[in-house]
Amino acid sequence: MEVRRDWARSGAMRIMKISTLMFPWLLVAALAISPRLAANEKSSAVDPETALAQLKQGNSRFVGNNPTHPDQSAARRAEVAQAQHPFAVILTCADSRLSPEIIFDQGLGDLFVIRNAGNLLDDVVLGSIEYAVEHLHVSLVIVLGHSKCGAVSAAVAGGEAPGHLKAIVTALSPAVNMAQKKPGDPVENTVRIAAKLSAAALAGNEPILGEWVKAGKVKVVAARYELTTGLVEFLP
Repeated sequence: MEVRRDWARSGAMRIMKISTLMFPWLLVAALAISPRLAANEKSSAVDPETALAQLKQGNSRFVGNNPTHPDQSAARRAEVAQAQHPFAVILTCADSRLSPEIIFDQGLGDLFVIRNAGNLLDDVVLGSIEYAVEHLHVSLVIVLGHSKCGAVSAAVAGGEAPGHLKAIVTALSPAVNMAQKKPGDPVENTVRIAAKLSAAALAGNEPILGEWVKAGKVKVVAARYELTTGLVEFLP
């Protein structure tokens, strides 16, 4: 029995010695791999200005009737099935005449798109944008209104809205009230004001988006789409 105990103790000592010798090498290997993993995670993200430039270039191609339809191949479909790395969030209207991937000439996995009538903010929309920023490392958020918006027109017209349309009209009322004080078309004014109000609310929202914006890692921009020309105007 004593011999077996000595053998067990000596075996344990040998294992500990080997582990001690190997640990520094394992640590070095881990440190060598970690930066590469971090670099790969960051490589899928682009800075806000680069993302904005990509959208502007894509819209220019669309307006000029020269789209390239990127990232729409079978290979791209297989690639994004594994993971998504969009470079911009687009919060826009559910209007059938406006599709972000088309008007910005982008493809599968390029844009994280959120749509509802009037491109309105609520907790679900805000949480979706926070997910895109914090987990997918998206650096650009666009709030995109458009000309001749039906939701805005209904809000400007006033009166009693039936069913759940009332929620849309109510949400747009601050922009409608501000637009009434300005000269010009009240619908057009409301479209622009609503987009800018939502963009400002997103940029200052705490605790997630506001921190990323202050750090310069995320940019929030308001924009307007013209149905007749296809041009996206980025609002000051």
